[in-house]
Amino acid sequence: MVSEIKIPGTIIKYEGKLPKKQLLLVGGGRQPSKAWLQEAATGRTLWCIDHGVDICHQLGLVPERLLGDFDSCNSVCLQWAKENGSLIEEFDVHKDFTDTQAALRLAREKDAFCILTGALGKRFDHAYSTIFSFGNSATRGCIADEQEAICFLHDNETITISADTLPKAISLLPISEKVTGVTTKGLYWELNEEELSQIKPYAISNVLAENRVTNSFTIGIAEGTLAVYICRQEIQM
Repeated sequence: MVSEIKIPGTIIKYEGKLPKKQLLLVGGGRQPSKAWLQEAATGRTLWCIDHGVDICHQLGLVPERLLGDFDSCNSVCLQWAKENGSLIEEFDVHKDFTDTQAALRLAREKDAFCILTGALGKRFDHAYSTIFSFGNSATRGCIADEQEAICFLHDNETITISADTLPKAISLLPISEKVTGVTTKGLYWELNEEELSQIKPYAISNVLAENRVTNSFTIGIAEGTLAVYICRQEIQM
């Protein structure tokens, strides 16, 4: 069985069954383009994480749920969400988890495939926490906007990623201490049953094979958790 997820500019095919419910989570990092967000939100349940509600307010996209300690979102946007029926979950600023971690945990409880945007591009520590939290959360999903995407593979999982435009770089980043049985197809530098480790993250800045027919590639692993990073265009901070 092959399950397919479509986000603007990218199609991700998983070998296996995925949750039927799809969530689009908008965080408070670098905001996606309005066009990308508008398309990504179509047909999906929308949640916002703190400051992420601001761009949704601009587009008139009312979130089903708004989570956070609300230390960074615009008060006008928060009030707008309340008045339009969003379910508000407010956390104490002094807590031992991040707003994004809380949203990922709830997405897991709802058995949903989670597309997280507005998650990259600002502080490194926030991005680091988000990527490792997502990879270790057991929540199925990806991080994406029009500039970058990160997909997560777990034990015995294979995915095929197809891009509308030629990726500038493709990198394989271990989330677990090591990832075994890493096999690729469609990349310039191929891997065959290789082991990747956090202490030597060398599998970066790969590109698609020169003899490709499409802008697609396949990654499979045996054991561990792997982040597949795609740089889609020049990064705008």
